[in-house]
Amino acid sequence: MFRIFKAKEKKRLTYDRETQKPVIRCSICTGEQVAGFKDIHTGKFTDICLIRNETDLQEFKEMYGITDIGKEF
Repeated sequence: MFRIFKAKEKKRLTYDRETQKPVIRCSICTGEQVAGFKDIHTGKFTDICLIRNETDLQEFKEMYGITDIGKEF
């Protein structure tokens, strides 16, 4: 059969380790966490995925080869 809606593919971006750093943005009000990359010079945040549990965080780290990640509130 024909599919009306296709399965959404996960974003796979490359990031420049010299100008961007991996960050988890946390909402103080709702507790929502979003993983992404922050430009060191401009402060612009590029969101990649929603972190709902530890498994999501581990997948994000493995996908981009990250060992250390900071949190911002």
